[in-house]
Amino acid sequence: MIGISIATKWEFEATLEYFGVKDHERFVYPYGEYFKRTMNDTELVFYSTGVRKVNGVGGNQYMISTFHLTKVIVVGTCAGIDDKFSHLDIFVPDKAVQYDCTVKEVEPFIKQSFIVDIDLCKYGNDFYTGTIGTADKAVVMWKDYVELKENEITIADTEAGAIAYICKKNDVECIIIKGISDFPTVESNSDTFESNIDQINVYIENTPKVMNKIFGEYLNRFI
Repeated sequence: MIGISIATKWEFEATLEYFGVKDHERFVYPYGEYFKRTMNDTELVFYSTGVRKVNGVGGNQYMISTFHLTKVIVVGTCAGIDDKFSHLDIFVPDKAVQYDCTVKEVEPFIKQSFIVDIDLCKYGNDFYTGTIGTADKAVVMWKDYVELKENEITIADTEAGAIAYICKKNDVECIIIKGISDFPTVESNSDTFESNIDQINVYIENTPKVMNKIFGEYLNRFI
Protein backbone atom coordinates (compact mmCIF):
# COMPACT_ATOMS: atom_id res chain seq x y z
CA MET A 1 0.00 0.00 0.00
CA ILE A 2 1.14 3.56 -0.76
CA GLY A 3 0.49 6.46 1.59
CA ILE A 4 -0.44 9.95 0.39
CA SER A 5 0.50 12.40 3.13
CA ILE A 6 -1.36 15.73 3.31
CA ALA A 7 -0.68 18.36 5.97
CA THR A 8 -3.15 21.23 6.16
CA LYS A 9 -6.92 21.28 6.47
CA TRP A 10 -7.23 23.31 3.24
CA GLU A 11 -5.14 20.75 1.34
CA PHE A 12 -7.16 17.86 2.75
CA GLU A 13 -10.49 19.57 2.02
CA ALA A 14 -9.39 20.05 -1.59
CA THR A 15 -8.39 16.37 -1.69
CA LEU A 16 -11.76 15.22 -0.36
CA GLU A 17 -13.52 17.30 -2.99
CA TYR A 18 -11.28 16.15 -5.84
CA PHE A 19 -11.90 12.46 -5.08
CA GLY A 20 -15.56 12.91 -4.17
CA VAL A 21 -15.09 11.32 -0.76
CA LYS A 22 -18.32 10.51 1.09
CA ASP A 23 -18.67 10.84 4.85
CA HIS A 24 -18.82 7.08 5.37
CA GLU A 25 -15.49 6.69 3.55
CA ARG A 26 -13.64 8.92 6.03
CA PHE A 27 -11.98 7.39 9.08
CA VAL A 28 -10.42 9.07 12.10
CA TYR A 29 -6.95 8.28 13.45
CA PRO A 30 -4.88 10.12 16.10
CA TYR A 31 -3.49 12.76 13.71
CA GLY A 32 -6.49 13.42 11.50
CA GLU A 33 -8.53 11.50 8.94
CA TYR A 34 -7.89 9.06 6.13
CA PHE A 35 -9.65 7.42 3.20
CA LYS A 36 -8.68 4.85 0.57
CA ARG A 37 -8.68 4.73 -3.21
CA THR A 38 -7.19 2.46 -5.88
CA MET A 39 -5.04 3.74 -8.76
CA ASN A 40 -3.00 1.68 -11.21
CA ASP A 41 -4.23 -1.45 -9.41
CA THR A 42 -2.51 -0.16 -6.27
CA GLU A 43 -4.29 0.61 -3.02
CA LEU A 44 -3.67 4.09 -1.70
CA VAL A 45 -4.41 5.57 1.70
CA PHE A 46 -4.80 9.36 1.75
CA TYR A 47 -4.35 10.90 5.19
CA SER A 48 -4.17 14.28 6.87
CA THR A 49 -1.45 14.77 9.46
CA GLY A 50 -1.81 18.34 10.66
CA VAL A 51 0.85 21.00 10.17
CA ARG A 52 4.48 21.23 11.22
CA LYS A 53 7.15 18.59 11.58
CA VAL A 54 6.00 16.82 14.74
CA ASN A 55 2.56 16.10 13.27
CA GLY A 56 3.98 15.14 9.88
CA VAL A 57 6.43 12.68 11.40
CA GLY A 58 3.96 11.29 13.93
CA GLY A 59 1.19 10.83 11.37
CA ASN A 60 3.47 9.16 8.87
CA GLN A 61 5.09 6.85 11.40
CA TYR A 62 1.60 5.79 12.49
CA MET A 63 0.55 5.09 8.90
CA ILE A 64 3.79 3.31 7.98
CA SER A 65 3.40 1.02 11.00
CA THR A 66 -0.35 0.47 10.68
CA PHE A 67 -0.64 -0.12 6.94
CA HIS A 68 2.91 -1.40 6.25
CA LEU A 69 3.39 1.26 3.59
CA THR A 70 5.92 0.60 0.84
CA LYS A 71 6.02 4.22 -0.32
CA VAL A 72 4.96 7.61 0.98
CA ILE A 73 4.06 10.44 -1.39
CA VAL A 74 3.95 13.83 0.31
CA VAL A 75 1.63 16.15 -1.61
CA GLY A 76 0.66 19.74 -0.95
CA THR A 77 1.60 23.37 -1.16
CA CYS A 78 4.85 25.19 -0.55
CA ALA A 79 6.34 28.66 -0.52
CA GLY A 80 8.35 29.65 -3.56
CA ILE A 81 11.96 30.64 -2.84
CA ASP A 82 13.68 30.54 -6.23
CA ASP A 83 12.11 33.47 -8.08
CA LYS A 84 12.68 31.90 -11.49
CA PHE A 85 9.46 30.03 -10.85
CA SER A 86 5.82 31.07 -10.51
CA HIS A 87 2.65 30.40 -8.56
CA LEU A 88 1.19 26.93 -9.23
CA ASP A 89 4.46 25.49 -10.57
CA ILE A 90 4.77 21.87 -9.39
CA PHE A 91 8.01 20.39 -8.05
CA VAL A 92 9.29 16.90 -7.32
CA PRO A 93 12.41 17.64 -5.23
CA ASP A 94 15.49 15.44 -5.45
CA LYS A 95 16.75 16.71 -2.10
CA ALA A 96 14.94 17.42 1.17
CA VAL A 97 16.60 19.29 4.03
CA GLN A 98 15.70 20.58 7.48
CA TYR A 99 17.19 24.00 8.10
CA ASP A 100 16.07 24.70 11.67
CA CYS A 101 18.16 21.96 13.30
CA THR A 102 21.38 23.89 13.82
CA VAL A 103 22.81 26.80 15.78
CA LYS A 104 23.49 28.95 12.75
CA GLU A 105 26.07 31.08 14.53
CA VAL A 106 28.47 28.15 15.00
CA GLU A 107 27.22 25.36 12.70
CA PRO A 108 26.44 24.96 9.00
CA PHE A 109 23.02 26.26 7.94
CA ILE A 110 22.09 22.67 7.02
CA LYS A 111 23.73 19.66 8.64
CA GLN A 112 24.59 16.70 6.42
CA SER A 113 22.76 14.36 8.81
CA PHE A 114 19.47 16.16 8.05
CA ILE A 115 19.79 15.94 4.26
CA VAL A 116 17.78 13.29 2.40
CA ASP A 117 18.65 12.65 -1.25
CA ILE A 118 15.70 11.36 -3.27
CA ASP A 119 16.37 9.10 -6.26
CA LEU A 120 14.00 10.05 -9.08
CA CYS A 121 15.77 8.24 -11.93
CA LYS A 122 12.97 5.75 -12.60
CA TYR A 123 10.39 8.52 -12.92
CA GLY A 124 12.01 10.44 -15.77
CA ASN A 125 13.10 14.06 -15.74
CA ASP A 126 10.30 16.08 -17.32
CA PHE A 127 9.34 17.93 -14.16
CA TYR A 128 10.76 20.69 -11.98
CA THR A 129 13.05 19.49 -9.24
CA GLY A 130 15.42 21.03 -6.71
CA THR A 131 15.82 21.29 -2.93
CA ILE A 132 12.90 21.61 -0.54
CA GLY A 133 13.71 23.19 2.81
CA THR A 134 11.62 22.34 5.86
CA ALA A 135 11.29 24.08 9.21
CA ASP A 136 8.61 24.43 11.86
CA LYS A 137 8.60 28.16 11.16
CA ALA A 138 6.78 28.98 7.93
CA VAL A 139 8.55 31.31 5.49
CA VAL A 140 6.65 34.52 6.07
CA MET A 141 9.28 37.10 7.02
CA TRP A 142 11.38 38.54 4.21
CA LYS A 143 14.66 37.97 6.07
CA ASP A 144 13.88 34.24 6.24
CA TYR A 145 13.15 34.19 2.52
CA VAL A 146 16.47 35.90 1.75
CA GLU A 147 18.39 33.45 3.93
CA LEU A 148 16.85 30.45 2.19
CA LYS A 149 17.51 31.93 -1.23
CA GLU A 150 21.15 32.54 -0.31
CA ASN A 151 21.43 28.86 0.66
CA GLU A 152 20.00 27.65 -2.68
CA ILE A 153 16.67 26.38 -1.37
CA THR A 154 14.17 26.08 -4.23
CA ILE A 155 10.90 25.76 -2.28
CA ALA A 156 10.02 25.57 1.42
CA ASP A 157 7.39 24.02 3.68
CA THR A 158 6.90 22.86 7.27
CA GLU A 159 6.85 19.06 7.05
CA ALA A 160 8.23 17.33 3.91
CA GLY A 161 11.92 17.26 4.89
CA ALA A 162 11.09 15.68 8.24
CA ILE A 163 8.78 13.12 6.63
CA ALA A 164 11.49 12.18 4.12
CA TYR A 165 13.87 11.78 7.05
CA ILE A 166 11.54 9.42 8.96
CA CYS A 167 10.80 7.45 5.79
CA LYS A 168 14.53 6.91 5.35
CA LYS A 169 14.71 5.61 8.94
CA ASN A 170 11.94 3.11 8.07
CA ASP A 171 13.51 2.15 4.71
CA VAL A 172 10.36 3.38 2.94
CA GLU A 173 10.58 5.24 -0.36
CA CYS A 174 9.50 8.87 -0.14
CA ILE A 175 8.41 11.08 -3.03
CA ILE A 176 7.50 14.74 -2.52
CA ILE A 177 5.17 16.56 -4.92
CA LYS A 178 4.65 20.19 -4.02
CA GLY A 179 3.14 23.20 -5.78
CA ILE A 180 3.93 26.85 -5.13
CA SER A 181 0.95 28.50 -3.50
CA ASP A 182 2.62 31.72 -2.37
CA PHE A 183 5.80 33.78 -2.19
CA PRO A 184 6.93 35.82 0.83
CA THR A 185 6.61 39.59 0.39
CA VAL A 186 8.68 42.50 1.65
CA GLU A 187 7.09 43.82 4.84
CA SER A 188 8.64 47.29 4.54
CA ASN A 189 5.95 48.34 2.09
CA SER A 190 3.11 47.55 4.47
CA ASP A 191 2.23 46.56 7.98
CA THR A 192 3.84 43.21 8.90
CA PHE A 193 0.56 41.72 10.13
CA GLU A 194 -1.32 42.83 7.01
CA SER A 195 1.45 41.46 4.80
CA ASN A 196 1.14 38.08 6.51
CA ILE A 197 -2.65 38.09 6.10
CA ASP A 198 -2.26 38.87 2.40
CA GLN A 199 0.11 35.93 1.98
CA ILE A 200 -2.30 33.61 3.82
CA ASN A 201 -5.17 34.71 1.60
CA VAL A 202 -3.13 33.97 -1.52
CA TYR A 203 -2.26 30.56 -0.04
CA ILE A 204 -5.91 29.70 0.65
CA GLU A 205 -6.97 30.80 -2.84
CA ASN A 206 -4.24 28.80 -4.59
CA THR A 207 -4.36 25.62 -2.47
CA PRO A 208 -7.18 23.85 -4.36
CA LYS A 209 -5.57 24.84 -7.67
CA VAL A 210 -2.27 23.27 -6.57
CA MET A 211 -3.93 20.10 -5.26
CA ASN A 212 -6.03 19.63 -8.40
CA LYS A 213 -2.94 20.04 -10.57
CA ILE A 214 -0.96 17.51 -8.52
CA PHE A 215 -3.76 14.92 -8.60
CA GLY A 216 -4.70 15.52 -12.22
CA GLU A 217 -1.24 15.75 -13.81
CA TYR A 218 1.39 14.25 -11.50
CA LEU A 219 0.27 11.70 -8.91
CA ASN A 220 -0.47 8.83 -11.28
CA ARG A 221 3.06 8.60 -12.64
CA PHE A 222 4.59 8.23 -9.17
CA ILE A 223 2.31 5.41 -7.99
